[in-house]
Amino acid sequence: MYIKEKLITTGYGSYPEITSLVDQYDWKFVPIANPDGYAYTWNTDRNWRKNRLVNNESTCVGVDANRNFPIGFAGSGSSSDPCSGTYHGIAAFSEREASAFRDLIAADRGRVKTTISHMHSYSQMFLSPYGYTTDLPAEYPEMFRAMEIAVNALTSTYGTPYTYGNTAVTILASGDTTDHYYENEGVVYSYTIELRDSGTYGFQLPPDQIVPTATETWNGLKAMINAI
Repeated sequence: MYIKEKLITTGYGSYPEITSLVDQYDWKFVPIANPDGYAYTWNTDRNWRKNRLVNNESTCVGVDANRNFPIGFAGSGSSSDPCSGTYHGIAAFSEREASAFRDLIAADRGRVKTTISHMHSYSQMFLSPYGYTTDLPAEYPEMFRAMEIAVNALTSTYGTPYTYGNTAVTILASGDTTDHYYENEGVVYSYTIELRDSGTYGFQLPPDQIVPTATETWNGLKAMINAI
């Protein structure tokens, strides 16, 4: 929401850099990727991760939509247990959330320059494909170049350190969005950003860190987009 405000409400027409970014590119935002799960975090379990699908033959609810994509589906970094927070579901794209994200990018196939599939707390990491294997993609040097520019700009804002590189080196995540966009949609600049902090507060970051987190992240994204 902060980035939308900077692009549209206060930025466009007022700052040449922002105006140029809006004029050059179409921007698509999905503020809430998992609406049912998000609502559940406010009503019942603040750290709930999955959607709210009722799983057949299990009393446990929910599928992790970011383990429901086809690249490396059901591999390491996901679970076949419906009670797990990383349960991958019965098949790739079995979940409406995953199918919606598939269709969102496919609608602009060949035109998509970059995707930030997930931007959320926590761990302070900027991650690229692959998530399901430590093998590096053919375009990894270019992925790394753009990622490094983003992280340097982000860190220079307030000094917040970020780890960056291949996802699987830090978090095995088979069947994730980032790998799908790279492999099946040809999006070289396909990333996940794990925001502040590094573990002191974890998923429940204090409100006074929200705007600084948004500010430094936006600075990183601007630098990356201008570099690609």
